[in-house]
Amino acid sequence: MHASQLNSSAINATEFNEDETTVYLNGEFLPLSQAKIPVLDRGFIFGDGIYEVVPAYARRLFRWPEHLARLKRSLAKIRIDNPYSDTQWLALIESLIQKHPWSEQFVYLHITRGVAKRDHAFPKSSKATVFAMTSQLQPVPEQLRREGVAAITLDDQRWLHCDIKSISLLGNVLARQAAVDASAAECIQFRDGQMTEGSSSNIWLVRHGEVLGAPVDHRRGTRQAVWYA
Repeated sequence: MHASQLNSSAINATEFNEDETTVYLNGEFLPLSQAKIPVLDRGFIFGDGIYEVVPAYARRLFRWPEHLARLKRSLAKIRIDNPYSDTQWLALIESLIQKHPWSEQFVYLHITRGVAKRDHAFPKSSKATVFAMTSQLQPVPEQLRREGVAAITLDDQRWLHCDIKSISLLGNVLARQAAVDASAAECIQFRDGQMTEGSSSNIWLVRHGEVLGAPVDHRRGTRQAVWYA
């Protein structure tokens, strides 16, 4: 079923209880409260995995082919075999969207190397853990659009492979907390004198009528590609 066909079968948003959120874990849709992974999952032990986030507007996935390509690139770069075909990935996400009432959603995909004895080296055999969830995509309040928000700046101290959507986001967490500690909304990061991005957001500047941003290859952002097309 295509995302554009899902409206009729979606749950009524006024009747939806967020405690009933449905997630996907290793081939099964189940309530969030029942989703569990073994403690030896390498994502839990080492942060050994990748993620992808895909927004859906009016239940239509935004630039899904580009997001899928980035997901597959990240998997290949850390040498995790892609567990699903392109058709299976799309069916998974569209089914997840269908199970929730919101028109605008924020779909999160999370793939780890799976469960194995704790050892830094890759296990000789393991099955990838695949987790997915979605949440309501909230619009930016009009007041914030008009007035803006406070931000701080810091050196970008994350690892050097930001083109890989690693689930190990400690650098981002610390940068975001630095912003919170300063009563700011975001932390704008710089590396070698160039702006990279926020702790959890893309950053663009408008100067003399031009839209400026980080180098397009910094994280191969799907929205960057729209701006620079």
